[in-house]
Order: sequence, then structure tokens, then C-alpha cells
Amino acid sequence: MNWQDKGYLLSKNKYSENNSIAEFYTKEHGKVTGVIYGSTSKKIKNYLLIGNKFHLNFSSKNDSKIGYFKIEIDKIITPYFMEDKNKLLCITYSMNLIKLLTVEGQQNINVFELIKNLKVLLEDDKWLIKFIFWELSFYKSVGYDIEFKDYVDKEILNNGEEKYYVKSTNKFVPNFLINKNYNIDNAKDVLDGFKIVGDYLEKTILKTIGINYPNSRLEFFNSIKNLDLSDLQNMKL
Repeated sequence: MNWQDKGYLLSKNKYSENNSIAEFYTKEHGKVTGVIYGSTSKKIKNYLLIGNKFHLNFSSKNDSKIGYFKIEIDKIITPYFMEDKNKLLCITYSMNLIKLLTVEGQQNINVFELIKNLKVLLEDDKWLIKFIFWELSFYKSVGYDIEFKDYVDKEILNNGEEKYYVKSTNKFVPNFLINKNYNIDNAKDVLDGFKIVGDYLEKTILKTIGINYPNSRLEFFNSIKNLDLSDLQNMKL
């Protein structure tokens, strides 16, 4: 089996001294695993970064044996964010999430387009709040849609402000998850929303399919959580 496609690097692991096993998410073939020979050479390793986009030539003798890739860089993405730890962690987590929740060899153009849009999202002033909705869009694209408004009760305060709580509990749900509003200036709401989406991932998705909560999301959240509130607000939510 031989084909050509374009895809984003999801993961890479050392296979032997000079070679790696890599996973790409491709436009026409979905998630594909294969060997990259000579991956430690200067020609390849400098751009073989998680999140970058590649031209791929894939070859395999049969479906029962792992194939191999010949690769050329198509678009440099990750190096644009080398000076921003939080955005690098965001890329790492996003690719890890796609690796975990997609099926080998199953095309999903919506997932491919979401990866394509990630660089534009990270360049936006409101990248963090938009990433939360990006994550929810990804869940929907792989069959796990949620409308938070279906799970909350609304309370109207004396000043007319609306507050939402998970039904039968006192757990607060930030308004932006209900109203799908990007124009917020409360950094705590963003962190609360990020945590609620993580709870949904863990309890509704991962536990049902027997997958552990990804460390890459914990690292991303902890990096943001440990910032001072004023610093978080200065990230241009």
C-alpha cells in the first residue's frame, strides 16, 4: 500500500538509534502510524516537531505490518511559539488529545480542519478562551457533543446578573460556556471553564473508554493556574 497525503505530527518516539515511530493526522487517511528512517539526521530532526505540517509518502507491504514515511516539511507551526511556554503546552496537549481520541486509519475532515485552525487561534488576542471552544468542537467532531445549558439551573441576582449552576449541585458554571461569548474579562471564569471542560473530558469521555487523564492537559492547566490573576488577564483572554 502506497499513498501521498498531508498531515500534522501528533507524536514521535525513538524506535532505534537513528529511527522513530511517528503518528500523523492526515487529511485523507486520518491518524496513521509509521516509521521514519533517519529521523535523527540534521535534515529531519530540526523540523520534526509536534504540531508541524508535512508532505507524507507512506509505504507498507501489507496491513498487518507497520509502514514507513518519507516526509518533507509543508508548514512550520510550532517554532512560531517557542518563546511562549503556555502556547507550546497548548500545542502539545492538543496533539496528544487527538492522538488519544481518534481512530487509526479513519478519516475525519473536521478534525483535520481543527488542527489547521489551531495556529490562527493561537495568534489571536483571545486565544485562551477560544481554545476552550476549540476543545469542545473537537469533542463534538469525534462524537461527544455537549450543551452546558441543558445541565444547569439559572439564578438571577439582585443586580440582574445571571448565574448558572449544575443542576442539583452548587457547582458554578461560567456564563461564557452557556452563552458562548468570547468577550469576557474575568480571568477566574476562564480557569473555571477550563477545569469544567476537563471534568467533562475525564468523567464523560475517558472513563467510558478506559483512558487515563492526559498529563499534557494537567501541565497546561497548571502552567496557567500558577500565574497571578493579573498576569492571566494580561494574556489577552
